[in-house]
Parts: sequence; C-alpha cells; structure tokens
Amino acid sequence: MPDHSAKHLIIGGGIIGCSIAYHLAKSGEKDVVLLEKAALTEGATWHAAGLVGQLRSSRNTTRMLQRSVAMYDRLEDETGLACDWKKTGSLRLAASKDRMLETRRLATMARSFDLEMNIISPDEARSLFPYINITGLEGAAFIPSDGHVDPASLCQSIAAGARLHGATLKQGVEVLDFTVVGGRIAAVTTTKGTYEAETITLATGMWSRELGAKLGLTIPACAIEHQYIVTEPIADFPDGLPTLRDPDRLVY
Repeated sequence: MPDHSAKHLIIGGGIIGCSIAYHLAKSGEKDVVLLEKAALTEGATWHAAGLVGQLRSSRNTTRMLQRSVAMYDRLEDETGLACDWKKTGSLRLAASKDRMLETRRLATMARSFDLEMNIISPDEARSLFPYINITGLEGAAFIPSDGHVDPASLCQSIAAGARLHGATLKQGVEVLDFTVVGGRIAAVTTTKGTYEAETITLATGMWSRELGAKLGLTIPACAIEHQYIVTEPIADFPDGLPTLRDPDRLVY
C-alpha cells in the first residue's frame, strides 16, 4: 500500500508546478499535492529573465499569456505577497525593412487577438528607451500591457495563492521512480515514501527528460546556456523603462 495519496499530484516546485497547483485549487479541486525535491523556485525559475510578453503566433497561447498578466495584476492583493510585477510595456525593434513588414503583420495579428500593439517611429521608440541608437532603425512595436517581473517572487506569490486555496506544497521530497501497472502510474516512489494519485503532472523543467525516461517517455527538454551582461550602476538611469527586444541582433 502507498504511504500517501492525493487526487492531483504535481512533481516540480517551479513556477509551472506552482501555477498548476494554484489554478487547480482555485477552481475548487481538493487534495492537490505538489512535491519539490529542493525548495520552491530552486530549479530554472529563479534565474529566468522575467520578461512578460503576451503576443504569440497562436491565439490560445496569447490568451493564456493575457490571463497571466491579469493574474499578476491581482496576485499581491489576493495573497499579500509582492511579486515585483512592473507593467512597463515592451518594445520590439525593427532594424530592417523586412523586419518592419513582419512587425506590421504582428500588429494586425495582435488586433485580431484583442491585444493593443502600436507601431511607432524610431524617435518615439527612443523617447521610451533613451539608450537606443536609432541609426538604421525602421521603427518599433510597443505593447503597453507587457512588462517584467521577478520570477522567484512571482513563484512564491503563486505558491502562497495555491496554499490559500487549499493545496499542499511539500519541499525536500525527491521523486525517485514510478510503478506502472496496465499503462497507468500506480505509485510514485519518493525519498519520503510512496504516493498514489488520480492524476500526476510532471512539471520538472530540465529534469523532465530523466524522469520521463523512467516511464519510457522521450521528453525533448534540456538546459540552454544564455549570456547576460551586467553593468555597473548607471547615473540617473530612468525607472520604468519598457522591456526591449531586438530580433535582428538577437538580444533582449
């Protein structure tokens, strides 16, 4: 017999796992349990860039991101934990005529998704972000409801919301293996005993590949190295700058 049981078992205490627990519990689901092998946010979540952009090529993905922004707007009032959410807007630069054509198409798509996106001139872009060199710039797109957030604080705030609505979040519990019977997971073996559950969600980020392999699944997830530039403090640096993407130079 398993040592523990749950209706919904979530493996992984990053922002995705905590969000799943939050939304299940808030929707009225009972007996929601999350297992995290270390502490919340200690995987990839804590060092994410924290840029919040909503426009994607899929209407449903864009809607999901719009709902995320709506959640960030209310989360501090709901949970009492600040997540350093700054709705500063986002700039996407167009440094070629082809990129400008793509940007205009994106603006049309954004309107069809009920997302405000404005095409602005190079001078208008520089007024929003004074550090831009506008030489060769064709224009830019500005989405006022985008912004940036501290990922670790956001995850802790979402976790607080999950607990508030009745979910149980257990830290220091590592999943070791699975017992599969008749094509279903009958038990999850952990460092704190075995669990059974009606539904099991794998939300372990770059560790999903090795856990999935225990179930015969190939999960194409891995860690990718990015480069960050950290500057010394800049005198009179303005507060509230929009986030900035320059797809032609592969930088944000």
